[in-house]
Amino acid sequence: MNQEIRNLEPKALWNKFADLNAVPRPSKKEERVIAFMMDFGKQLGLETSKDAVGNVIIKKPATAGLENRKTIVMQSHLDMVHQKNNDTTFDFDTQGIEMYVDGDWVRAKGTTLGADNGLGVATIMAVLESKDIPHPAIEALFTIDEETGMTGAMGLKGGLLNGEILLNLDTEEDDEIDIGCAGGVDVTATRSYEEEPTPENSLAFIITVKGLKGGHSGMDIHKGLGNANKIMNRLLFDGFENFGLQIAEINGGSLRNAIPRESVAKVIISAIYEGAFQLDMQNIIDNIKTEFKTTEPNLTIEITETELPEKVMDLGIQEGLIRAIYAAHNGVYRMSADMEDLVETSNNIAKVTVKEGTITVQCLTRSSVETSKFDLANALRSAFELMGCEVTFGGSYPGWTPNVNSPILDVLVNIYEKQNGAKPNVVACHAGLECGILGTNYPNMDMISFGPTIHGAHSPDERASISSAQKYWKFVLKILESIPVKK
Repeated sequence: MNQEIRNLEPKALWNKFADLNAVPRPSKKEERVIAFMMDFGKQLGLETSKDAVGNVIIKKPATAGLENRKTIVMQSHLDMVHQKNNDTTFDFDTQGIEMYVDGDWVRAKGTTLGADNGLGVATIMAVLESKDIPHPAIEALFTIDEETGMTGAMGLKGGLLNGEILLNLDTEEDDEIDIGCAGGVDVTATRSYEEEPTPENSLAFIITVKGLKGGHSGMDIHKGLGNANKIMNRLLFDGFENFGLQIAEINGGSLRNAIPRESVAKVIISAIYEGAFQLDMQNIIDNIKTEFKTTEPNLTIEITETELPEKVMDLGIQEGLIRAIYAAHNGVYRMSADMEDLVETSNNIAKVTVKEGTITVQCLTRSSVETSKFDLANALRSAFELMGCEVTFGGSYPGWTPNVNSPILDVLVNIYEKQNGAKPNVVACHAGLECGILGTNYPNMDMISFGPTIHGAHSPDERASISSAQKYWKFVLKILESIPVKK
C-alpha cells in the first residue's frame, strides 16, 4: 500500500514521508519519533542533538559555493493530530498510518494522514539526506507537541540556533506565503455536581450526533461547519425545556484544536412524553439538517432507546450547564480590520464531558490580537462561572506579528512569480504557527511560512495534493539556492 506512495514524484519527499508515517507520533507521546529522528541524523554523520524538552536539532554544512550565504533554520513539528472515524479500528500508539492514492490526493484509511506537519518534516529530511541539492548551512529544527500546547517551541532556549532566517513548513495552501498567525489560549470550565436516582416510570435514550466534517479549529473555523457540541446542546435544551429531559452522560468532541465531529449523550424523560418527545426531536433534527444541508451533507442525528441509567444530573446544575453552553460563543468572533478575509478572533467549543459527577468543557480561543483573545476568553469564563464552574486559562501562546518588510519574503515572492507566472497570496493565518513563540527567544530571526496544499487537517478527511507537492518541492529547491549572502 505505502509502496504506491513511495513511487510518487518527487520520490525524495514521498519516501521520507512514508518512513515518517511508519512511526507512531501522537502529541505528548513523541518518544519513538524523537528516537527515529536522532538516529536519522546520526546515520547521516551530521551533528545531531536533543534539547531539554525533546526538540531535535540536526545541522548540515553548506554545499560547495554557498558557504557565504546566511544560515537558515528549516523547521517543522514532529507530532500529528490523531483522529479516526467511529467505524475505523486503529491504534495510533502502535500502528503506522495506512495511506493510499486517490486521484491527485494522498489519503489515509479512516484516520488523519499526518501531512500536517509530516510533509514539512519529510521535506527537511530529504534535504538533509541529499547529496546533490545546493543549499546554505542548515539548522534543521524538529519541534514536539505543537498540536496540544506548543510546548516544544515554548521550551526551546535561546542560543541553540545561529540561523538568521527561519523557513517554517507548516502552512496548507501552496499559493500562500504566511507572515503572521494567531495566538491561542485554552479555556477550561469544570465543576462537580450531585447525581440523583433515576425517577420511576422513565425512558432512556442515546442521542448521537455524527457525520460532521470536523477540521482544523483555526483554519476551518470560518467555513460555517457544524460543531457537534453546539448541535447536541440544542437538542438537550429543547428536551429539557419541553419535556423535563435529564442528562446522565455527555461525551462530545475529542481534541481542543479540532472542530468536534461527534457527540453522544444518554438522557431520560418521563414515559408519558415518549411520543411527543420523539416527534419534537425529529422536527428539530429536520430543522438542523436543513440549516447544514450545504456545509454538512452527511450530518446524522440518531435517537435510540437504551437501558435506564441508575443516576442522572441534578436538575439545577443541568439547567445552568445547558444555558451556559448555549451562551458560550463558538466560531468567528471578529474579523481582522487590517487584513482582508482574515479571522482575527474565534473560539472552538472543543470538548464537553459530563460523567459521574464531573463536568468538563474545553475550549480553544484564538486571536492575532492578544487583547481580543482575552476579551473572548473572559466572555467564555463569565458564561461558565455564572453556572458555578471553575474556569482556568492555560497554554497561552503569542501570535506572530506580520512583517511586510521581511527580506526573505521578497525572495520567496520573486521566486514564486517566476516559477508560476502569478503573484502568491501573502497572508496571515488563523492558526497557531510556532513562529511567534520561537521569535520570543530569537527576535532578530527573519521568519516565513509556506507549504504544500493539504485539506481537511485534523480530521480523517485529511488529504495532501500530489501535484501541489511537486510544485512545492520545486519552490523549496529554488529557495535553498537563493538565500542571500551574509552581510
